[in-house]
Amino acid sequence: MKILLQSAKILAAGSPFHKKVKNVLIHNGRIAEVGDKNFSADKTIPAKGMILSAGWFDLGTYVGDPGHEQEEDLASLARAAEAGGFTGLATLPNTSPSVQTKNEVSYLRSGNPARLVQVYPLASVTRNNKGEELTEMIDLREAGAVGFSDGLKTIWHTDIFLKALQYTQKFNGVLVDHPEDTWLNMFGQMHEGVNSTMLGLKGMPAIAESLALSRNLDLLRYAGGRLHAARLSTAKSIDLIRAAKKKGLPVTCDVTGYQALLDDSLLADFDTNYKVNPPLREKSDNTALIKGIADGTIEVISSGHLPQDAESKSLEFDQADFGMINLQTFASNLVSLSEQLDWEVLVECVTTAPRRVLGLSQPSVEVGADADLTLFDPNAVWTLDAATNWSKSVNSPWWGKPVKGRVAAVFNNGRQSIHVE
Repeated sequence: MKILLQSAKILAAGSPFHKKVKNVLIHNGRIAEVGDKNFSADKTIPAKGMILSAGWFDLGTYVGDPGHEQEEDLASLARAAEAGGFTGLATLPNTSPSVQTKNEVSYLRSGNPARLVQVYPLASVTRNNKGEELTEMIDLREAGAVGFSDGLKTIWHTDIFLKALQYTQKFNGVLVDHPEDTWLNMFGQMHEGVNSTMLGLKGMPAIAESLALSRNLDLLRYAGGRLHAARLSTAKSIDLIRAAKKKGLPVTCDVTGYQALLDDSLLADFDTNYKVNPPLREKSDNTALIKGIADGTIEVISSGHLPQDAESKSLEFDQADFGMINLQTFASNLVSLSEQLDWEVLVECVTTAPRRVLGLSQPSVEVGADADLTLFDPNAVWTLDAATNWSKSVNSPWWGKPVKGRVAAVFNNGRQSIHVE
């Protein structure tokens, strides 16, 4: 089947067509032609005003499969990811059992030959993600794990963190950690500040993140290795990463798309869909995150997709679990961020940079290359609701509200998912 993407703006640094508006013909899973003429095709997608890039990649998606399939299974995750524009996902290891043996890694990767959305497992650093006993990291790497993390849980044990940095050096692997002092955050519900005091909720102080991150950077300096700090949220954390990079430390980091846009004032109505970890911070932190993306301190923007079933969210605020779904609304995050950031920067953060962190091959946008592409319409307005949602969960603060920015089509692995007529 020949599919023509007509008059799309290509954003792909390194491509000979970067920043050019071209017609792109896709045939049998490959980019057959790129040019100005209208190529003969079985299907034409009018793409004027749309952005065509390499396929988006999410560095840190939660899937409940195995063990918590009622929240999200691999099939629903793939459908939501396709609709959200992703062709690759690095999945967190917080399953049941956790991703701690070759069997779990193989299970997550086994469907890849038939998938449009490729799954790349992050394996557990410690057994059952408890932070107490190291997994067989070398075996897990050989089985196909692309990185090591305790996912939603921080690697709190200092000696474990140190040894993990040492082990990953044997294969130039990357240690992915969400820095958090769990004792300072114990029983916390939201960011500690004026709003938590007014609402009478136990706060999660910004220092709980920066203190843990500072420790991690000191251990990285001492032991060597490669570190990726995941889901950062505070101005202090970004300052620490910026200073570490200036000193030559091999550290990278990411923020979720929503973290740079939303602040803790939104919790005034006790909407549990805004309850996330790390928590929504203050507007000054939003500003610092935007600056960090702009100057390259923050390389990656992730979705922060964390589905929860209704029983975990339809509770009193202090009883509800953390997390929101965000694969399908991630495109609207990018549109909002584009009001302050260049599209070239944003596209880099969701295509090349996350793959570079994990040492994965980079898709290219040129004639003859495999079609690993995302076509995105920044002007489309739509609503996430029961008719459009592909996740098994509905814990989104944008549920039932119009949002701007939607993916029109994705292509990968000889397959396509087209969302426009």
